[in-house]
Amino acid sequence: MTPDPYQPWRPHPWHGLEVGPQPPDVVNAYVEITPFDLVKYEIDKRSGFLRVDRPQRTSSTPPTLYGFVPRTLCGTGVAGVADLTQGDGDPLDICVLSERPINRAEVILQVRVLGGLLMEDGGQADDKIVAVLKDDAIWSEARDLVDLPPRLVERLQHYFLTYKMRPGEASSVQVRRIYGVEQARRVVEAAMQDYRVAYPGSAA
Repeated sequence: MTPDPYQPWRPHPWHGLEVGPQPPDVVNAYVEITPFDLVKYEIDKRSGFLRVDRPQRTSSTPPTLYGFVPRTLCGTGVAGVADLTQGDGDPLDICVLSERPINRAEVILQVRVLGGLLMEDGGQADDKIVAVLKDDAIWSEARDLVDLPPRLVERLQHYFLTYKMRPGEASSVQVRRIYGVEQARRVVEAAMQDYRVAYPGSAA
């Protein structure tokens, strides 16, 4: 029996993992934080390890799994979809619904893209793609954001409007609109192209 091929070294989660099997519809999501985390973890772009970004400042915790799509970048292409001039320069963020609790980060999920939130942070595009775990027993039949309960989308919107709040300071974050699967596909494709432009030596 021929053994399965493998990578002898741990790949960088942003640059070494694949976008997914069928982008822009089915992509990989690398999980940075879970709904159980009271600390905001974020990928360290240099090393690929998770680092502590900050403790959550409010009692609000993310209502879904939260991470990013490998080999994507919020650059000028993603900004153009949002009618803005600049992206935030990070991988494309993604929120993933799972019926069964997933309580650990640094896992890779195959997910189906449904829609997203167009978030503007300090004048930069910072889209949050919304997806469901592929083959999930409850959520896998959803094909668009309208297939989700509205209260779930409201929770996501509230979380992102408040997760950077500081007492006595005005928020720099706004959710400009909530969109369905067609625009989500455009955002994912733009983020993939932005990555290829920024890292032209990377594999497709």
